[in-house]
Amino acid sequence: MTEQAATPVPPHSGPEPMTGAQSLIRSLEAVGAETVFGIPGGAILPAYDPLMDSVKVRHILVRHEQGAGHAATGYAQATGRVGVCMATSGPGATNLVTPLADAYMDSVPVVAITGQVSSKAIGTDAFQEADICGITMPITKHNFLVTDAAEIPRVIAEAFHIASTGRPGPVLVDISKDALQARTIFRWPVEQQLPGYRPVTKPHAKQIREAARMLASSKRPVLYVGGGVLKAQATAELRILAELTGAPVVTTLMALGAFPDSHDQHLGMPGMHGSVAAVTALQKADLLFALGTRFDDRVTGRLDTFAPFAKIVHADIDPAEIGKNRTADVPIVGDAREIIADLIVAVQQEQAAAKEGEPRFDYDAWWEQLNAWRKTYPVGYDPAPEGMLSPQQVIERIGQKVGSDAIYAAGVGQHQMWASQFINFEKPATWLNSGGAGTMGYAVPAAMGAKAGCPDTEVWAIDGDGCFQMTNQELVTCALNGLPIKVAIINNGSLGMVRQWQTLFYNERYSNTVLHAGPEHDGKGPAAGTRLPDFVKLSEAMGCHALRCERPEDLDAVIEKAMELNDAPVVIDFIVHQDAMVWPMVAAGTSNDEILAARDVRPDFGDEND
Repeated sequence: MTEQAATPVPPHSGPEPMTGAQSLIRSLEAVGAETVFGIPGGAILPAYDPLMDSVKVRHILVRHEQGAGHAATGYAQATGRVGVCMATSGPGATNLVTPLADAYMDSVPVVAITGQVSSKAIGTDAFQEADICGITMPITKHNFLVTDAAEIPRVIAEAFHIASTGRPGPVLVDISKDALQARTIFRWPVEQQLPGYRPVTKPHAKQIREAARMLASSKRPVLYVGGGVLKAQATAELRILAELTGAPVVTTLMALGAFPDSHDQHLGMPGMHGSVAAVTALQKADLLFALGTRFDDRVTGRLDTFAPFAKIVHADIDPAEIGKNRTADVPIVGDAREIIADLIVAVQQEQAAAKEGEPRFDYDAWWEQLNAWRKTYPVGYDPAPEGMLSPQQVIERIGQKVGSDAIYAAGVGQHQMWASQFINFEKPATWLNSGGAGTMGYAVPAAMGAKAGCPDTEVWAIDGDGCFQMTNQELVTCALNGLPIKVAIINNGSLGMVRQWQTLFYNERYSNTVLHAGPEHDGKGPAAGTRLPDFVKLSEAMGCHALRCERPEDLDAVIEKAMELNDAPVVIDFIVHQDAMVWPMVAAGTSNDEILAARDVRPDFGDEND
């Protein structure tokens, strides 16, 4: 991850007397923070007074601290800069736990600033006291408790540095109320005190040469690309490497946009709901070239059956990831951009040194097999019942009409998987989702954060009716702050992914997955008048334009109408049929070899494995 570009911004600032709260705001200005998402409360209140006077830092008043955290994450993912959120002590701070865990799992640079009770009251169970440093220790890259006002500038500088360098991640800064109120001397720049923090960015040359040799001699390689390539801003280098070698590329859920979906060498997304070609390529490969990815369970399936014939080159900025799930034959620690740049040179040297007639980088037979799988098992969907909308069709059409320059944020569930499958991602930083934590309610606040960071870019939230009901109050924030995002609710009246599992594994016993009816409901779908809530009325009450689409013949016109409305947020309630499922699918706990292209349809790859 590239460090916050504006660190530090101002010229040397001589000693100035001020409060700790004023020092905090000056420090945020100095590190280049432009937007803070938050809610004031007792312990953090001293910081909100000088914040009102800042001309460099914009504060966006959210409706829930969870919204602040996800907005900071969306801002960071869309812009590449550190996202900032702020909350008071106790419940304000604990409401940040979910977005911090989310950012930690997905390696997103976020700095959370929380107020804390006065230092003398810490540990006494004072009003609105919570040990937020202890609570968030497992889900932050680092955290600080500040009780001395003089430490605030240094700690803020260190927090932004830690969040944005090495493997990015969230950092929490908890500041006691008396530290915010105390008088202090502000100095900038500050000397950071991080003697043990030295991320390795430059890869070892010997490993690079060995990796290039393995790539040259392999017959069935796959470039297995993870979100670390996006974090390192290494997408241009990735394309050069791919085209130089001719190897196939798969991009994980967190890496969509790192390599163009339309590129001939792209096989799609691997994993539980990945393309048959991508999943099977990993299973049959003789070399996995893993770049900025962590071999998580949603990609590997049952780990002991994953890619059984493959040697592993694993390149990552975080040495703790290498060998954690799969032993690496060639481990490479470093920044993905530097690693790929060095690999390009090493591959060129291998190509130049190849003797005439020597089968180096010869993947013709491999591509013949890959193209056969790709042609035989394309990602698709069944048409909806007559007169009804297919959720896949809705999402696909949004992608086609809106285009690849827009930013898309997704909630979690079926709509997330369909968005990953049926929207073409051609550019980096255009796909925002909760990958590792799988956080429902992510889409709306993340889209809000992305729009705040990229005001001239069209931003769409692809959400489910379940996810939408968790954080839709942030539409009020969007309406009041001039953030006209578009929200497409894929409304099937149920918790769709859970319902899919109930269909497949629980004999169609739909226990507590129907969202718009009481417990006596039969699961067959209510009449229009019984939909609760009415998303159109709800969205209009929050200051949004609201549309509803129920018929396939209206689909294009409704999307076009939404695209024309740019003076306020737009919410479209797409009523889709509830029995659509996400295919392909690898059931949890099973081998990727057991992938189903559709229900009861297992691809036949023959008996040859090597």
